[in-house]
Amino acid sequence: MTVIDTARIQPGSHVTLHYRLSLADGADIANTFTDRPATLLIGAGQIAPSLEQILIGMATGDHSTVRLTPTEGFGERNPELIQKVSLETLRKQSALGDTYVPGDVVEFNAPSGGRYAGVLKEMGDTYALFDFNHPLAGQSLTFEAKVIGIL
Repeated sequence: MTVIDTARIQPGSHVTLHYRLSLADGADIANTFTDRPATLLIGAGQIAPSLEQILIGMATGDHSTVRLTPTEGFGERNPELIQKVSLETLRKQSALGDTYVPGDVVEFNAPSGGRYAGVLKEMGDTYALFDFNHPLAGQSLTFEAKVIGIL
């Protein structure tokens, strides 16, 4: 008797897959097709929710390529998320003696107890300018996935 796997990916599924996330010009952001596959728990935030939604409903052996607009991917860039932070605040957030240069990613403590990160854009005499947008915000992307197994 042959057993056919009819399981489909759903929240809570452990999924082994190959995936590739690339920019519109084809440059890879992540690509497991050239190495070992990834194993993810769907719904645990291991990949972006928009990418998880693409995987929901796929079955073992399925192979899909989806093009995402910025809104479908990581959202549009929000100019309000480019903010000045006082150097005093920056010093409170950093380890003793840390120095920063534009392009550095710096993590901050959120009032709620979480953490968030921003990319340093420039340093002034009394402030640092940060971009708190997701690095892929505003980008058109391609997401390719091949499902190997589902638990």
